[in-house]
Amino acid sequence: MTDYQSKLPEPWQKKWQDSGFQTASFIQEKSFSPLMGKKDVVGISPTGSGKTLAYLLPLLLNVKKGEANQLLILTSSQELAIQVTEVARQWAVEIGLKVQPLIGGANVKRQLERLKTKPEIIVGTPGRVLELMKQKKVKAHQFQTIVMDEADQLFQEGTENLTKQILTQAPVDYQLAFFSATADRALETIQSLKNIKFHVIDVTEEDDSQGEVRHVFLRVPERKKVDSLRRLAYVDGFQALVFFNQVGEMGAAEEKLVHHGVEVSSLASDQNKLMRKMAIQQFREGNLVELLTTDVAARGLDIPSLPYIVNADIPMTQEGYIHRSGRVGRMGTPGVVLNLVSPGTIDDLKRLAKGLEISLSEVFLHGGELHTERPVAEESGQNLHTKAVKKEKSPKPIAHKPTEPQKNRKKKKQKNQKNKGARRK
Repeated sequence: MTDYQSKLPEPWQKKWQDSGFQTASFIQEKSFSPLMGKKDVVGISPTGSGKTLAYLLPLLLNVKKGEANQLLILTSSQELAIQVTEVARQWAVEIGLKVQPLIGGANVKRQLERLKTKPEIIVGTPGRVLELMKQKKVKAHQFQTIVMDEADQLFQEGTENLTKQILTQAPVDYQLAFFSATADRALETIQSLKNIKFHVIDVTEEDDSQGEVRHVFLRVPERKKVDSLRRLAYVDGFQALVFFNQVGEMGAAEEKLVHHGVEVSSLASDQNKLMRKMAIQQFREGNLVELLTTDVAARGLDIPSLPYIVNADIPMTQEGYIHRSGRVGRMGTPGVVLNLVSPGTIDDLKRLAKGLEISLSEVFLHGGELHTERPVAEESGQNLHTKAVKKEKSPKPIAHKPTEPQKNRKKKKQKNQKNKGARRK
């Protein structure tokens, strides 16, 4: 038994072992004692390094059974709130605690009924949480700890005002914790929230939980972008989250891909909760070869062993690139970040890569495969052939090899382990 495991109550020790976890990740090890000691913490670690359990396990141990609204966890998206709720429930039930999600887009009457059961832990998005606080349905003064998952996102324009209003309704003396891969970029804002010195835990340099992630680009004329997504769907071992900057472009691409028989769906902020949940579930189960989305899915979303991320549009910021890329390489698995670039966007990608110190290489899509060398024409003919090409090695697919996305596949559900970043046996 590891030192970390020995700190856990007996039911959790068995669960830890049954889940196949061997040792805790760096962020989990270093956050445990400060959070249990009720210190105000800023936790910074790479995507997929286990931040959810890093704050959940020590903070759940501080919660008293039967006393409502002690721990509030705010997330930057509905998808992340649902995911955190699922993980929290798995561990809370072992020690007799209740978890209630408060998410925009869900049935508010049902949420109000469940609040009557006095859940000790609340997980929610800022809009719905603040709404119920103002209605006095959530007793803000009872919160002893407030966690902000993807903290820097919660302080961006459009969300910052809601987040700050929630904090002003909280009791005078409460514990505050922030976790994100890029929380350091919001440190100044965070420090201004409370007149205290936060305990900053940054394991970015020492964390070794990420698998090998290759960053590549494919030159594609703007008008051929959707056609390239169609062709990629037939590459052996391909499955990808495909990111767009605009919802309109994403919707148009989805319509064309569906017309061509590609098993594809979309995930957007204007969809209802049920549609979004169904799209993610279908993608996790391997029934979709491509899930088109915007940055709504760039934060915290965990798709185990996802082989590819495709940037159909180059992200606008370094933070955007970091969080999109963080959907692959999780828990030590390999992955590829494939960027579709045109003459107008190649410089934007190179600028981002230089700022993030990322090594880029070019790949070529030909004959239903990705190659690392440019296909060349034979001197004696006009047909295009590949010249001793080295194929781009595809990571192991999540649940199948989607070589024929238009045909029905056998469903192969993956066990969705939630300790992102923990090293396994």
